[in-house]
Amino acid sequence: MLVAAALVPDTALLVPGAAGTADPVADLRDAALEVVTAAVSGASRVVVVAPGREVREATGTVRGSLGAAGIPDGMLGWPVPERSLDRPDGSGHSGGAGEPGALGVPAAVALHLLARAGWDGPLGVLEVADADDLAARGRALVARDRVALVVVGSGSGRHGPDAPLADDPRAPAFDDRVLAALADAGPAARAQLAATDAVLAAELAVTGAAPWKVLVGAVGDVDVRATVPAAGTPAGAHHAVVLWSVTGAAADGG
Repeated sequence: MLVAAALVPDTALLVPGAAGTADPVADLRDAALEVVTAAVSGASRVVVVAPGREVREATGTVRGSLGAAGIPDGMLGWPVPERSLDRPDGSGHSGGAGEPGALGVPAAVALHLLARAGWDGPLGVLEVADADDLAARGRALVARDRVALVVVGSGSGRHGPDAPLADDPRAPAFDDRVLAALADAGPAARAQLAATDAVLAAELAVTGAAPWKVLVGAVGDVDVRATVPAAGTPAGAHHAVVLWSVTGAAADGG
């Protein structure tokens, strides 16, 4: 069952040193560490759900390198974590011997946060893109054990002249709606997240749409309390840090 979910941005800048001597998202980093630590505190297993090019279970031993973003390991202020993975659904070790493999940058960021939070228990990683079965995958992730999710993804990267991609006037309204839904976390808000238009999300360079749909599937119909310790649009990309905690009898296993 799901006990909590930490929703964190997918930007590599959460890892100290990724921007050189600059540190544009220090407040987001502090908040992300806070919610990840809180989410895993009551869990027996953790699954990272992160955006990817396709739906893929990471297997074997992986490293949290940010090399895919052009950031050498030596630049980072945190040691690069290395972990052996279980299957995301908790059905056993994922296998895969040999040299540690690479993750996409969003999943690698989550590994860094988990390492700093001190999580060394069972861990799975699921990288997702838009697909029809994301809610079902979310339900499968929490079918056994006490599971915490670390859900990685951000809003639009098209805010203003400093954005990573060209400005899009639709971005503010889209991100306002999503942030309101994440902060509400009630049944109607979750339905709204599940119905996120994948085409529009892609046009707005939103990375969180598919991971949020997995999250909604994992939550099901239980009651959730949401807190939003940080949100903002540094350098033209919208990021939010959110904690969803399962409340009442479900959280106690009743």
